[in-house]
Amino acid sequence: MALITLDKTINIAFSVKDRHASAKWYKSMLGFETIYHADEAGWSELQTNTVGVTIGLGEHTKPTPGNCVPVFGIADLDAARQKLEQAKVKFDGETDVVEGMVKTATFYDPDGNALMLAEDLTGGS
Repeated sequence: MALITLDKTINIAFSVKDRHASAKWYKSMLGFETIYHADEAGWSELQTNTVGVTIGLGEHTKPTPGNCVPVFGIADLDAARQKLEQAKVKFDGETDVVEGMVKTATFYDPDGNALMLAEDLTGGS
């Protein structure tokens, strides 16, 4: 049995210079539709053609090519984080919260690969 229970969503997050331009590229090249642009948070989300799988675009002045972070949806991030920390899983700093939007926490697998948990705070699941 797994230590924590994830929901049935995954967001694959990329660092990009221009979220709006990248969203247009993903639409024209792969047919992905923009779900929303959260300009105040520097974040955009796109729906892929796979149910439960979205692409996240985080805007950075100097994005790192090849930097891809799978983001797993979870109902209770705080409880999951506590269980993972008790199992000696390393986290990257404190949990980030964008009020009314999302709560996220980045952690690492044994080889140093970054993974993230995200709890939806919009009330829409």
